[in-house]
Amino acid sequence: MKHLKIIAFTHKQIELKELGKLVICQENLSDKLRRVKSQFDIPEIFYLATCNRVEFIMACHQTVDRDFAQKFVEALEIGLCTEHMDVFMKGASIYEDQEALNHLLRTSCSLESLVVGEKEILPQMRKAYEQCKEAGLTGDYLRMVMNTVVKTAKEVYTHTNISRNPISVVSLAYRKLKELKLCTNARVLIIGAGETNQCISKYLQKHKFTNFAVFNRTLAKAQQLAGDLGGEAYKLEALKTYDKGFDAIITCTSAVQPIITPELYQSLLNGETDKKTIVDLAIPNDTAPEVLTQFPVNFIEVHSLNEVAKSNLQERYQELVHAEKIIEQNIAEFVPLMKQRRIEVAMREVPEKIKEIRYNALNTVFADEVQNMDEHSREILEKVINYMEKKYISVPMIMAKEILINS
Repeated sequence: MKHLKIIAFTHKQIELKELGKLVICQENLSDKLRRVKSQFDIPEIFYLATCNRVEFIMACHQTVDRDFAQKFVEALEIGLCTEHMDVFMKGASIYEDQEALNHLLRTSCSLESLVVGEKEILPQMRKAYEQCKEAGLTGDYLRMVMNTVVKTAKEVYTHTNISRNPISVVSLAYRKLKELKLCTNARVLIIGAGETNQCISKYLQKHKFTNFAVFNRTLAKAQQLAGDLGGEAYKLEALKTYDKGFDAIITCTSAVQPIITPELYQSLLNGETDKKTIVDLAIPNDTAPEVLTQFPVNFIEVHSLNEVAKSNLQERYQELVHAEKIIEQNIAEFVPLMKQRRIEVAMREVPEKIKEIRYNALNTVFADEVQNMDEHSREILEKVINYMEKKYISVPMIMAKEILINS
């Protein structure tokens, strides 16, 4: 009988920078999984890799322990040295049956994520499963597991507040910016082309903002981000002479002294007097305090956003109890559902077996007797046999389901 087994390597036991060594190239993924599937006689398998976890989800009858896990990872031939193999094996988490299902459901609901409540993990799991399904690596068992995974995650995200309030500084900054109701052709100056500004730029682009100018110490990085946004790229020094005006500034650099001084801000205004917006996500701030006292500014900065993020994160943790109840309920529903499915699969052969018995009875065992019957008698016999055949097919299934329900 197949059972759910999981070999998991996650951020909880292994450093994130090390987890990347376990990631399998997509080009070789199907072939590698197909090979280990055959080598270890694993009927069904799929592979999940995200920024904070690498997991192998299997439906198999073998004992999956650390010895098995090491042989399995070695068979994948991903080039791990002995030292790294030892680290990964010490940090491996192995789950089986109900514990494995619980882990999978918690993972899909982001309860096992670096940031509780982030929804990205569910689509990542679905995509990973679909890829392996298309490659013929999964079957009926993991299909039912994934149905429960998706159902549970949707219930958690719908019926709890675990993901309602944003907790990343970038998403909070964009929400604050959105509240100011800037028009989509607002002139946006982006100072710094690092990861934070790349992220908030994606929010702006997603919501149809189109007018960007990117400034960075390294022009090549400014050009790369500006290319993604369909904007203009400049070296950081060009801020001093920029004369096209602006409606909002988004800044995040590693500078230790303020970049946006009152003199620079006055120059960037280019004679305009209306209230502008600054989103300053740098630590320390890129904006000099004097700018805020000398000019009318909508100012959004990291410190206040961090306080909101902490509060929202605490609210998410308070929702864990509700999420775990939903998970428990779905596990309780899955067990009889799986038993019923096993009966259905086992009963698939019943109709063919009965048809085979019928054929042998009419054409072999009682062939002579049937041939000697008159036409009317044969018709009655056919009716009787057809009736009995239908009953013999349905009765075992009904009885099996009743036994399952009663037990």
